[in-house]
Amino acid sequence: MKLKKQVTVCGAAVFCVAVFSLYLMLDRVQHDPSRHQNGGNFPRSQISVLQNRIEQLEQLLEENHEIISHIKESVLELTANAAAAAAEGAPGLLPYHTANGSWVVPPEPRPSFFSVSPQDCQFALGGRGPKPGLQMQAVAEELPFDNVDGGVWKQGFDISYGPHDWDAEDLQVFVVPHSHNDPGWIKTFDKYYAEQTQHILNSMVTKLQEDPRRRFLWAEVSFFAKWWDNISAQKKAAVRRLVGSGQLEIATGGWVMPDEANSHYFALIDQLIEGHQWLEKNLGVTPRSGWAVDPFGHSPTMAYLLRRANLTSMLIQRVHYAIKKHFAATHSLEFMWRQSWDADSSTDILCHMMPFYSYDVPHTCGPDPKICCQFDFKRLPGGRINCPWKVPPRAITEANVAERAALLLDQYRKKSRLFRTNVLLVPLGDDFRYDKPQEWDAQFLNYQRLFDFLNGQPDLHVQAQFGTLSDYFDALYKRTRVEPGAQPPGFPVLSGDFFSYADREDHYWTGYYTSRPFYKSLDRVLEAHLRGAEILYSLAAAHARRSGLASQYPLSNFALLTEARRTLGLFQHHDAITGTAKEAVVVDYGVRLLRSLVSLKQVIVNAAHYLVLGDKEAYRFDPEAPFLQTDDTRLNHDALPEPTLIQLDASPRYVVLFNPLDQERLSVVTLLVSSPRVRVLSDEGQPLAVQLSPHWRSATDVVPEVYQVSVPVRLPALGLGVLQLQAGLDAHRTLPSSVRVYLQGRKLAVSRPEACPLRVSDSGPGDFALSNRYLQARFSGPSGLLKGQGCVSRQSVRRADEEREQRVDMQFLVYGTRTSKDKSGAYLFLPDGEAQPYVPKEPPVLRVTEGPFFSEVAAFYEHVHQVVRLYNLPGVEGLSLDVSSLVDIRDYVNKELALRIQTDIDSQGAFFTDLNGFQVQPRRYLRKLPLQANFYPMPVMAYIQDARDRLTLHTAQALGVSSLGDGQLEVILDRRLMQDDNRGLGQGLKDNKRTRNRFRLLLERRALGSGVRVPDGRSTSYPSLLSHLTSVYLNAPVLALPVATRQPPAPRLRPFQPLASSLPCDFHLLNLRTLQAEDEPSLPSAEAALILHRKGFDCSLEAKNLGFNCTTSQGKVALGSLFHGLDVGFLQPTSLTLLYPLAAPSNSTDVSLEPMEVATFRLRLG
Repeated sequence: MKLKKQVTVCGAAVFCVAVFSLYLMLDRVQHDPSRHQNGGNFPRSQISVLQNRIEQLEQLLEENHEIISHIKESVLELTANAAAAAAEGAPGLLPYHTANGSWVVPPEPRPSFFSVSPQDCQFALGGRGPKPGLQMQAVAEELPFDNVDGGVWKQGFDISYGPHDWDAEDLQVFVVPHSHNDPGWIKTFDKYYAEQTQHILNSMVTKLQEDPRRRFLWAEVSFFAKWWDNISAQKKAAVRRLVGSGQLEIATGGWVMPDEANSHYFALIDQLIEGHQWLEKNLGVTPRSGWAVDPFGHSPTMAYLLRRANLTSMLIQRVHYAIKKHFAATHSLEFMWRQSWDADSSTDILCHMMPFYSYDVPHTCGPDPKICCQFDFKRLPGGRINCPWKVPPRAITEANVAERAALLLDQYRKKSRLFRTNVLLVPLGDDFRYDKPQEWDAQFLNYQRLFDFLNGQPDLHVQAQFGTLSDYFDALYKRTRVEPGAQPPGFPVLSGDFFSYADREDHYWTGYYTSRPFYKSLDRVLEAHLRGAEILYSLAAAHARRSGLASQYPLSNFALLTEARRTLGLFQHHDAITGTAKEAVVVDYGVRLLRSLVSLKQVIVNAAHYLVLGDKEAYRFDPEAPFLQTDDTRLNHDALPEPTLIQLDASPRYVVLFNPLDQERLSVVTLLVSSPRVRVLSDEGQPLAVQLSPHWRSATDVVPEVYQVSVPVRLPALGLGVLQLQAGLDAHRTLPSSVRVYLQGRKLAVSRPEACPLRVSDSGPGDFALSNRYLQARFSGPSGLLKGQGCVSRQSVRRADEEREQRVDMQFLVYGTRTSKDKSGAYLFLPDGEAQPYVPKEPPVLRVTEGPFFSEVAAFYEHVHQVVRLYNLPGVEGLSLDVSSLVDIRDYVNKELALRIQTDIDSQGAFFTDLNGFQVQPRRYLRKLPLQANFYPMPVMAYIQDARDRLTLHTAQALGVSSLGDGQLEVILDRRLMQDDNRGLGQGLKDNKRTRNRFRLLLERRALGSGVRVPDGRSTSYPSLLSHLTSVYLNAPVLALPVATRQPPAPRLRPFQPLASSLPCDFHLLNLRTLQAEDEPSLPSAEAALILHRKGFDCSLEAKNLGFNCTTSQGKVALGSLFHGLDVGFLQPTSLTLLYPLAAPSNSTDVSLEPMEVATFRLRLG
């Protein structure tokens, strides 16, 4: 009876939708104002209009047909599911074996739907607006990269000028004193602060007050905040005066000057908010200009974020020397940096590229470092550093000022010829400069004498002065007669990025994309925990306030959040996440990361405890005896996590599950339990089917009395679920994995697990396959994933709905380094040629596990343990292969381990990598460049494609990636290098850890008739919605939090569903970040920052039978009704970092975002 009712309801729904859709179509045609313009006459022009209308009507009918077919599929699915449920005796659908031995999981008795508005598909097609004049991919393809000797400017060319070039308009020179302070590199953050940074800042206050003409530029708020906490109120007042008068500028204002290759956009935004919020609270400062002199290559994501934070101008420095030369020759060193998808210049930001080799003094006054070094007055004779060109500086006196000023002015004039205006920027600083009062005096007094002389000679047509970065940009805007942030006349527009960077010869800085991958992985684990903790804390605090229980809740956890924000921010520094600091500094970062990770787990546990309690009045916060345990623990900062073991006894055990995703998810959750006799129940007490597996210590050793129990669970978006575990056997629902171990001739003992069938073979297997309802993955016999000499697998992946197999071979490779003087190191990748196949000493032990909810193949090699897992679930989990590589190369000497995936995809030299997890950049393999130049950062994904297929490698940690041949993707897993690469670190990379790299391999087929021609030369590309979801599934796993053992009765727990309605599936709730109280930094306010990102996506990839629900809404979201049980009492759109309100607070809570837009809202929940 129930089945008939469901079918009737859904049939009626189909009919209603069809009728309503047709009504809307007729309504749209009838209300077209163009129909009424000519009083019913139909001249020729109107016939074409009518034809257009007919075409539109046909398109609408087609869209309507699509919608109806989707609903029809859902109804059929629902009918089949309901029938299956009836046959199996629901509730608790049980997996079953087929005749051929494979597992079948009956479908859920609920339909899935995928409804994407056709308008939302238009964005990825591009083609709107004029193309930028400079597209970096095209520039790279056109440049010869020939490295011709340019004379005194070795990487450039001779610069000349005429004697009357400035007669009409004076040259205006801004000399910008600055000190670049790395928050950790050769020394730790604290040691740098104690030995150098605090002295720089203390002297700054004194020396700037001595002369109002002096200026100073600072960037790193992490150091500034530490110093601020240690100075007197009198000194703080002096600093505020210096900022107010314009003598001191804080540029960019981030917590650090971040790496732009490996950093994820969540962390980039978070460190920018942390810095900006600190500046606003303590100095009343709003940064205006960006300053990035040391990151090793530059990403347009950073330009976008700065623009969204309301900065109008920015500066970059580390760009490939050949690109600098080209831009200098074409007067393109200053440009409007525009995002590749932007059709109307709304993302434009003015960017200044420094033209020469470095940001130090010898390379900033002009093209000749031998001369510029003579004007670095820290290098006066008698000091600790001198000029490598053997000509020292001379103090400026009345006797020599004319000659010295003429020499310097010549450099200024030559440098100015590279730019379009007569306003010139001359930075004056270097790493940790101005740490002694003597240097302040030497630089400021000598330069002031030079300025006074130059400014006193009208016939020289120059005005020189100290300035800040914003002083320079203000003068540039004034000279070009445009408003700050507007495009000056004639300035080019550029799109694209500045990777990969080379500073000389073929020395490409592509090694740091992978260096120290253990900490790159830990960074992302911390990031996921911070986001989860922020959201749960904000929701728990809001619910506690609404219930009048705020005094019971540990609002003091806000201090732990603040510390974790700052730790994550610190690690985005361009010598931290890059893996380019000294070993002791890496340990310091690691200890900080782990401490904050532990703190965030406490915040999550406390919030989850409050939110799942049925009776909130019963909530008691006890820091000594937490209600929930954490999901895992790490013994120290460089250890892999150990999952928490749940001890089963006579009393039921409960587990709270947290889903950090902003979409409902169906995932397999694996718990460790102490007995194979286990029953798992839902929060409603329904028994659930589970897969029981042994817990392995190694390829052949089982951990005694520890078992894995894997259960599929459906969890609400950003919500909490509850499972109950009971000791006892449910033979129908506790389904053991079957395990086969292939020793391949190796004499090893295999321990036998209790309760799971195990078969051991001394030889290797024949070819075999793993499959689920969507995919079949075929593996070659003797080596599982990897095969024979050179370890090549003949693996293929076939979608269940097509006959054709897609070849997907995997191969491990090894790169060596050069035998010449210059070798690979922490920064540089300088291989000794193409990679060689990885040849193991012994064949691998293979372990094949099969069960109802997942099956996997594990291959155990000496240096890498590779596991390929296939989930037997509908939806996102089942549509891709889960790949895990546990890498240990601690015995390597000057080698790097790579994983290559070879397919039949006709990629034609094109591949695609993400930038900061925010956008995708098309790449092309350039044969004219060395192998190492073709590697790029891969923070979250890379893909190759042709007219039929796309293969995406998703990653849970930033690594270096390339495509060195058609149909290939290649990723560097780890690198161990014995020497420094002469970039200042003074160490090799020898502190490798056992590192688990996690991936998802997603094969998608293009929809027939999508009309996409690949490669098509466009400067944009987008993942599909499935690909976006696959990425977040990988990067934000479910957290399983066991309820601590305690005396019964246990309090009543209920699931927590924070969202009343789903977000559109092209929206990502990036953060819900509680803001600091006005008067007490360690306590929260009642307001939070809600940060949303609307993702761009490609509709041309098939989206059939996906098994998950997905709708889009043309960018509209009703925030007022989004949160279940909470009201939005206040909503105000702001700039990215909340410093600028974009509109007055409004009663309307409906918001709209453009594709790719990141938007911040200040709101109050209660």
